[in-house]
Amino acid sequence: MGVVRALETEEHINEERGNAEQGAGASGRARRQERGEETRRKIMEAAEAEFARGSYHSVSLRDIAKTADVRLASIAYHFGTKEELWKAVFLRRAIEMNRERVALLTETARKAKGSVVPLRGVLRAMLQPGIRWLFDPGGRGLFIQVLIRSPLDQTSPMFDMFYRDARHIQRFIPYFKKALPELTEEDINWRMHFCIGAMHYTITDIKRLEYVSNGVCNTEDMEEMVDRVVTFCEAAFRAPPYEKQPPRPCT
Repeated sequence: MGVVRALETEEHINEERGNAEQGAGASGRARRQERGEETRRKIMEAAEAEFARGSYHSVSLRDIAKTADVRLASIAYHFGTKEELWKAVFLRRAIEMNRERVALLTETARKAKGSVVPLRGVLRAMLQPGIRWLFDPGGRGLFIQVLIRSPLDQTSPMFDMFYRDARHIQRFIPYFKKALPELTEEDINWRMHFCIGAMHYTITDIKRLEYVSNGVCNTEDMEEMVDRVVTFCEAAFRAPPYEKQPPRPCT
């Protein structure tokens, strides 16, 4: 019996040791995964800051590695190339902004209780996040600076991704159709394009307004800025449907 108990005890000890080693292995993997995620976050934040300061081609992976305080090999391991890193930076913020738009649109639709969602609410959901991010002193504000550069550098993946990122805007079209059934889909797309242009110009060149207006316009109040842009765009959407004019005779 003593031998049996001894064998049972040794078997129990080995089992416990195996469980402990397995637990330690799982814990180690969790810690490594956590460190890896932290390194990815640091790299993306550093890349965002660098792309906000310089063009895509002027920013090097060494610049990003230095800002992130990581080895160059870490960027290659987590992202591969500069283009893939840029895409990760863009998609992270684009997804975040689009979620904010969807949340606002969903809440506005909920308040409508099955009725047609008010035009002003649809416009606010589409335009407010971009303007709000302009006032964010952190990464979101930096992303706005990245967006400023995106349409300017036509040889970089910034340009391509900026113009292909359209699905989040297309989801607003059915709401505009219901709010303004007298407009054609072509009219709606044109007016949506003009309104997004107004928002983009506002967030990318708001300082110009200070000079043009000699300081008369208040550009420090986010709520006022959102309200003014939405009011402007609402008036544009409510204009009569477009009618093509006959060619004017040459004079």
